[in-house]
Amino acid sequence: MAQALVYGFHAVIARLRQDPQSVHALYAEAGRDDRRMRELLTAAQAAGVRVRRVERDRLDGLTGGATHQGVVAQVKPRQTATSLEELLEKLAEPPLLLILDGVQDPHNLGACFRVADAFGAHAIVAPRDRAVGLTPTVRKVASGAAETVPFVAVTNLARTLEALKARRVWVWGADPAGERLLCELPLETGTAWVLGAEGQGLRRLTREKCDALVRIPMRGQVGSLNVAVAAGICLYESHLHRARLARAQLTP
Repeated sequence: MAQALVYGFHAVIARLRQDPQSVHALYAEAGRDDRRMRELLTAAQAAGVRVRRVERDRLDGLTGGATHQGVVAQVKPRQTATSLEELLEKLAEPPLLLILDGVQDPHNLGACFRVADAFGAHAIVAPRDRAVGLTPTVRKVASGAAETVPFVAVTNLARTLEALKARRVWVWGADPAGERLLCELPLETGTAWVLGAEGQGLRRLTREKCDALVRIPMRGQVGSLNVAVAAGICLYESHLHRARLARAQLTP
């Protein structure tokens, strides 16, 4: 059976709490007894997972020298959502999606998972080709969010955007030269935020498939934002709109 690695305290503890049956082996650095290690050992005990204490060299060998923080788990790879269509059918509220057009930096994808989790995105969608997938580095940077936010890899991003629009989901492309402002949008409804790759932005066909290109109002001299920072701002704006709508509906 194929196995994957999850390392770093946040990522491993999240896996233990949410899917302990998927953990085949758990290794922790011998001799370490600080607060974070005790938290890990407690989570492992609660999940019924045995911890093997090994020397740091063994952990370095398992991860190829990555920054593992002293804890590594060998796990059954979690399945990504079988299809975006299936995920959308199960939602009880208008979808909020983060779509990444060719993001290749695992640190940026990991950070995108964190903001997607924080602001209630139902999934991250990305093309299968020319984009980073769920690597161990992504999971570590995500600090557990890769275990909570579904990741959907699609074959044809342009076709996916068309399918979302057919479902009455607004598709907004974030772009510094966008003709619309972030604060002007109807964000209470089904929304898909589309952000481009590092340095390149949205591809031409992706831009053409968006309902509109949207810019984040900025007062400083910086011309653009890191993709994860921009994603956080866009998702937070959607989160605020939905929270206001929910409060208004509860008001007599």
